[in-house]
Amino acid sequence: MSIATHPRAFATVTGEAATFVTLDGRTEPVHATGQEDIRHAIVRRATHEARRAGAPVELVTSGDRGEHHLLVGTDGALGAITPTHPPVPVAADPEQLAEPARRMEVREQAPQPEPVDAPTGPAAESPTRPTFLAPIPDTASHLSGWRGALARLGLSVGPSAAERRRSEWVSAVSTHWAGCRTLAVANGKGGVGKTMTTAMLAAVFARQGGGNVLAWDNNDTRGTLGWRTEQGLYDTTLRDLLPAAAELLTPTAGVSDMTRFVHHQGSDRYDVLRSNPELLATDQRIATAEFDLLMQVAARYYRLVIFDSGNDESAERWLRMVDSSYQLVIPTLAAPESAESAALLLDALRDRDERSAALAENAIVIVTQSEPSGGAAARRVADGFQGHVRAVGVIPFDPALKSGPLRFDRLRRRTQDAWLRAAASAAQEL
Repeated sequence: MSIATHPRAFATVTGEAATFVTLDGRTEPVHATGQEDIRHAIVRRATHEARRAGAPVELVTSGDRGEHHLLVGTDGALGAITPTHPPVPVAADPEQLAEPARRMEVREQAPQPEPVDAPTGPAAESPTRPTFLAPIPDTASHLSGWRGALARLGLSVGPSAAERRRSEWVSAVSTHWAGCRTLAVANGKGGVGKTMTTAMLAAVFARQGGGNVLAWDNNDTRGTLGWRTEQGLYDTTLRDLLPAAAELLTPTAGVSDMTRFVHHQGSDRYDVLRSNPELLATDQRIATAEFDLLMQVAARYYRLVIFDSGNDESAERWLRMVDSSYQLVIPTLAAPESAESAALLLDALRDRDERSAALAENAIVIVTQSEPSGGAAARRVADGFQGHVRAVGVIPFDPALKSGPLRFDRLRRRTQDAWLRAAASAAQEL
């Protein structure tokens, strides 16, 4: 076994619930999905933390099965590790983080007793009082077709396999995390569906999770997210938000103060932070410090931010978007040029640094069928990315995506389910 010199994350397990403490000291709950064991969910969360750090993480778990130390790699590989005592990160509650390390120190300093036989008999038994509360049923499953008709008649019938899968997708995208999460939609080529993907993912997360989702047009050159989404009460853009950022971060600022700078989408429930497509790129450059200030504002008011990136991969705001994102989504059309641009972006990120490489390995590629007869071409492109990224999704042709306002309700049911599945795949690593 190796001697641990890695950054630490902590997890405390209580029954089927867990609390996770990130490398920077944030405390958040961990939830298992479906029939997943809570410990698998903890390892999945630690893997994501390792990917964000670009290096293996020491995971210290404590709870009903004792205390354990695991080395979690960026690829999810687990290894045994000999605990040491590096500085513990500072959190809002330092005692909470210090406790696992304190217990470990006490155990190492105290003499280790010889094992003894556990007591037996009635005195050793610890009867558990039965609960009078029934578990809350899974209300995410909605029966349809003949199953729904029978259920409305009072006849008990279980969901189909497709309905169970859809229920799992809904559960994934309706999750609320402790702290803001960020997702970048990127492809260096224009006209490949970045704006469409941003709007549809934002709609899925907001409709299923109850809002608090921001679609951010992070584009220096002719960002069109505002053209295909509803305008709010004010004709404002990111340039208007920037000088007001400091005031919005004061303790007295309220949620309604943000309304002046974003454009709410009525039925789809998310907000849009527009760029100004009428200005030249030279007039709306965003430096790294300005991006970070705007990100502080976004994290103050939203639980999820989805970036609609521009095409200039050398821009400061583009690079900072990548460095600030938990998940990378790469849209492409079922065309060779679009797919090649997506592949080149993945190659460039793998060569940039460890964290960007982890984003590339964990990326999701979404292939949109732009023509009614393009199903075979879309599948060929999707097959080409299999094994090179974490997941690949195909969006079937839908005339509501071709032009005009982007509204989730306008889509065919098959298209809605495809976007729901894509969003659920992205949510797995958030």
